[in-house]
Amino acid sequence: GMLGTMEFFRQEFAIPIDKFGEEEQKDHLRKILYPFIMRRTKEQVAVDLPDKTITVLWCEMDKEQRKVYDKYREYYRTNLIQKIDEVGMQKAGIYVMEGLLRLRQICDHPMLLKNEEHAIEESVKIEELMREIKENTGDHKILVFSQFTTMLEKIREALDETTLKYHMLDGSTAAGKRQEMVQTFQTDDDVKVFLISLKAGGVGLNLTAADYVYIVDPWWNPAAEQQAIDRTHRIGQKRKVFAYKMICKDSIEEKILKLQEIKSALADELISEDAAFVKKLTREDVEFLLS
Repeated sequence: GMLGTMEFFRQEFAIPIDKFGEEEQKDHLRKILYPFIMRRTKEQVAVDLPDKTITVLWCEMDKEQRKVYDKYREYYRTNLIQKIDEVGMQKAGIYVMEGLLRLRQICDHPMLLKNEEHAIEESVKIEELMREIKENTGDHKILVFSQFTTMLEKIREALDETTLKYHMLDGSTAAGKRQEMVQTFQTDDDVKVFLISLKAGGVGLNLTAADYVYIVDPWWNPAAEQQAIDRTHRIGQKRKVFAYKMICKDSIEEKILKLQEIKSALADELISEDAAFVKKLTREDVEFLLS
């Protein structure tokens, strides 16, 4: 009861801090919580780590991919807002999540929808990623993360058309095989690329042989992206780490980045836990994402 009821907390702290950025309320809450929280960042502990640079790699959808995206966006914009108005944001949450998921999949590759009507072979992200991989694998090793295993499969198909050696780790990879792949990637100079699904490899892997990281699709919680990047930016890394977030211009992904900045203020500055962006979405947020 130290912070009052949930409604009191929402009105007194969450809304003023998240929505209006009120420093006075932020400082007040920080003082209340300070005696109960210990936070030691990696920068404080591993002071000798080389620098880490995180950059947005902008991708421009071609005509066909954009056509599919706009069609689905219009459909969800009409139907989701209507659903929210009918049953409320809480009950409409599952429909909102489905719509946002589909739009994110289209940004990766329309084929992820598994809809024969959209059997488009081209994906701007795969084209950009392959160009980056071919340019940077000379003296470097690369980690590629995606939330969608089906997207990793598409990237794998593109890699199979090259002479590059790679590993792929997802939820179906056995523990023994997982460790074997990590060891090989760390020691074999010929294995240049490691494809990793977020759920299977977001934590617990030491892959300091890599110094380039590509986040193929943005996640609601930036902490998940940081955990992925930190598979290589950790004790043992000797090189500067370059991380790239692949974002489709004029899409839900670009808007997710903006919402992350707003929604993460409370969690990042005060508690440093999962920001739970999805649970905090409002009707206005959904309209913004689908605009």
